[in-house]
Amino acid sequence: MTDQIADNLRRVQDRIASAAIAAGRRPEDITLVAVSKTKPIEAVAAALAAGQMVFGENRVQEAAVKFPELRAKYPLSLHIIGGLQTNKVRDAVRIADAIESLDRPKLADAIAAAIAREGRTPKLLIEVNTGQEPQKSGIARDDADRFIDDCKSRFGEALIGLMCVPPHDEDPRPHFTWLADRAARHGLATVSMGMSADFEIAIACGATWVRVGSAIFGSR
Repeated sequence: MTDQIADNLRRVQDRIASAAIAAGRRPEDITLVAVSKTKPIEAVAAALAAGQMVFGENRVQEAAVKFPELRAKYPLSLHIIGGLQTNKVRDAVRIADAIESLDRPKLADAIAAAIAREGRTPKLLIEVNTGQEPQKSGIARDDADRFIDDCKSRFGEALIGLMCVPPHDEDPRPHFTWLADRAARHGLATVSMGMSADFEIAIACGATWVRVGSAIFGSR
């Protein structure tokens, strides 16, 4: 497992570098978020041993089990990237370095309250439902500008960017371009978009964080 994950990481990093250079960008300006959801702690440890330090988890309870022991050994960064229930927010604020799925006023209220209680402020990204898909989380496109402005006022510099997951059966380019443009309009430097199947396209469209799971850890 260790050798395979290390090899996969090198391939993904090479692809990121090539995509960045092709887009006239610097490879070091792209952060790889290794999506370790559903994967055992041994897989995460193998990626850490290969030098990967930024990880994404969907479920707070899974992250809370896997990462405390690893934090004691590595200077890792943990992102919560899945839809976040309000009853899990305090745990998320306690353990996460970034929450990428802020998507509704009620959740913003819960995060603000948890920050006040915990005395700890993770980085925050607003998730936008660029495809207007009813089954997906994310603030609606039509509501995004107002919500972004409200969260900027509320969270200040902790709000650093936007995130999206385009529809899987559509060309992702219009979604990626829209998100990068919206982030720029609001002065937000971080754009989290692109996964194993399309991260090179996302980089060409302006992604600064790409979330890659199966290309590193294998299919779930």
